[in-house]
Amino acid sequence: MKGIRASAAATLACVLVACGGGGEAAPVPPPGGGGPPQLPDPATAPALKTIIAGNFGTVNFPVGAAIGTASTTGADAALLTKHFSSITAENVMKPDTIKGTSEAQAYNFAPADQLAAFAQANNMRLRGHALLWHQTAPAWFFAGDQSNAVLYRSTVRNRLRTYIVDVVTHFGAQVYAWDVVNEVASDTQNAANPYRTSSPWYQAYSVGGLNGSDYVADAFLFANEARTSLGLTRTSMKLMLNDYNTELPGKRANVIQIVQSLITQGVPIDGVGHQFHLTLGSNGLDIAAALDATQNLGAMLDNHVTELDVSIYDDPGSCFSSRTIPPCLADYGANPPQTVLSQQATLYRVLFNRFRRPDVTSITFWGFADKSTWLNSFPVNRTNRPLLFDTALNPKWAFWTVVDPTIVVP
Repeated sequence: MKGIRASAAATLACVLVACGGGGEAAPVPPPGGGGPPQLPDPATAPALKTIIAGNFGTVNFPVGAAIGTASTTGADAALLTKHFSSITAENVMKPDTIKGTSEAQAYNFAPADQLAAFAQANNMRLRGHALLWHQTAPAWFFAGDQSNAVLYRSTVRNRLRTYIVDVVTHFGAQVYAWDVVNEVASDTQNAANPYRTSSPWYQAYSVGGLNGSDYVADAFLFANEARTSLGLTRTSMKLMLNDYNTELPGKRANVIQIVQSLITQGVPIDGVGHQFHLTLGSNGLDIAAALDATQNLGAMLDNHVTELDVSIYDDPGSCFSSRTIPPCLADYGANPPQTVLSQQATLYRVLFNRFRRPDVTSITFWGFADKSTWLNSFPVNRTNRPLLFDTALNPKWAFWTVVDPTIVVP
């Protein structure tokens, strides 16, 4: 996630890159000969959303991109409206934008409303991201006298309820899914306590020895309250838990433990959002295992792919703690080697083959083209090319492997 998202991703990427795996890894194709390989004519590119929807047998299957308001005009908008049927607000639907200064401050819906209007005008769907995230939690939520734990909990809880109900109600039925809570699972693999205990929400709810994890259930209860007041159900608006590294068994165990706890409590949760910020060393079998784990809970939960990208750097784990080159791999510059782009394209083909299953009901990329990716500044400043469209907004080999199962990757 660009900018504000990067700090939360450090542990994600460190763990992800440090853990390889056998099985269905994308192979590295040999270098092509006889000059650079030629991509198909961009003018012949079919609409990505149409091909993917056809593969899923669903006319309105959401194929999304995370964007900012600047991408609602010009060439960016033209690419979005041709290839995508859904958008996610990269930052402007988060609490620090919508109501960041004080409890008394008026809601600032204007930037998010701009995205909502763009989606509506272009017959696109809108995915809500995110109602609660520890990285975008304004301090006013947690202000107050903590000497009386029960009263303090009630104050914080009421603020959370007011915020969630107001925001969900404001956007109404246009939002087909909300990331109700974002990144609430511990990064400690197979943790005894599966929750992110450093979250200000967990800490506030823990005052006086109370159960810090209760905020997660409360967030879903409040979102469902708002959904019901709009006359909507899980069929028309999904309430999701969104997290990263679900392709890694230890982190996935934490996520699944949290989801199972919510189900056991009777909390209305409709599915899991898998961010899938991946690298060239990622493994299709691990992706399938993450999706299977949600389904194995037996609660008819949806799987959403929420923040998909594939970095062209297969960095060592130490890269994400040092944040320097080396150990991070050197910048490929404006023209990454074809072998890297071919490996990325092959992995994208593997991924979309794995995604093609009934429980996957939405796929969103974190960005829409290489010119706008957060990975250009994380974990270090260097050129990255993680998406299906290049910096000139033309389809890459990765695009063609997704839309055409017969195309040969060089």
